[in-house]
Amino acid sequence: RLLQDKGSVQTLDDAQHRHRKALFVSLLMSDRTEWQVVTLFQEEWRRALQQWQSRDVISLLDEAGLVLTRTACRWIGLEPPRQDDVALHADLAAMIEAAGKAGPSVVKALLRRRRIEQWLQDCVSQRRQMQNPPDDPLTEVALFRDDDGTMLSRSIAAVEVLNLLRPIAAVGRYVMLCALALHNHPKWHDRVRGAPEPIQQAFAEEVRRFYPFFPAVAGRARRTFHHHGHQFAQGDWLLLDLYGSCHHHQMFPRPEEFDPRRPRTWSDQDFGLIPQGAGRVDRTHRCPGERLTVALMRRAIGLLTEEMTYTVPKQDLDLPASRIPAQPKDGFLMADIRAIGDFV
Repeated sequence: RLLQDKGSVQTLDDAQHRHRKALFVSLLMSDRTEWQVVTLFQEEWRRALQQWQSRDVISLLDEAGLVLTRTACRWIGLEPPRQDDVALHADLAAMIEAAGKAGPSVVKALLRRRRIEQWLQDCVSQRRQMQNPPDDPLTEVALFRDDDGTMLSRSIAAVEVLNLLRPIAAVGRYVMLCALALHNHPKWHDRVRGAPEPIQQAFAEEVRRFYPFFPAVAGRARRTFHHHGHQFAQGDWLLLDLYGSCHHHQMFPRPEEFDPRRPRTWSDQDFGLIPQGAGRVDRTHRCPGERLTVALMRRAIGLLTEEMTYTVPKQDLDLPASRIPAQPKDGFLMADIRAIGDFV
């Protein structure tokens, strides 16, 4: 419920799923989208960097998430007042944080989600009332029609807009993990600084493979089947071990080593590198946001190594495997931040 909710694209199957999924593929996997979102991210990061320099310490997990929340709002076509950006990011972060938990925090996060959905329903209604709405993702979702030709209900349209907004903000955790990898493997800091795009891309892909994010995805067996000597009955719950698959020695030699020279990439669209799901994105439930995720990580690597300097104060940087999603206790603290050059 916190990450999808009823009626969203991930809850559909077969023709319904493929039709709705095509909307997300077209919105998230184009050259135009990658250029737009990465450009907006760079602008928001550089603006935030000017403010970070006046602070003693920042938590990169929080700050990167806020930067990406602002980025996502600008790209989608949402315009919350800037003073509400922090509250919006806090609501999105609560959904992600509580997704691997049980108890009161889940209820609180669900209430926050409902508040955002109500706001997004109003945004959808406003777009539908415009005679000449702008050409942006909010309009695309608001005017989208399902495979039966009917327009999405306001509530489902709001859920699908949130399925654009929340995942982009969640990339802040991967940005934090990039910084952690640069700190833990300093020789790669010098190798990726100013390096050609393929090298920075390979570093981002290895971060996704090596570091834990969400460890598994779940689903129900739609029919009875046998696999490797096991029988699964229709309706059985299954878990696909994303983290374990990305650390399987037959697929990744020396999987316990961080090595960006590995050749696998999200674009293989196979069952090897699967930190965000497996298979062909146009045919399965594999995340259509992988391309954009890696592009944002790649740009963050450049910004961290080429446009700023910082120190990493003493802190607990362990990533406990029992925490979902995984993160260092304080979200990777950074101090003594200084911009290199004037990019604003």
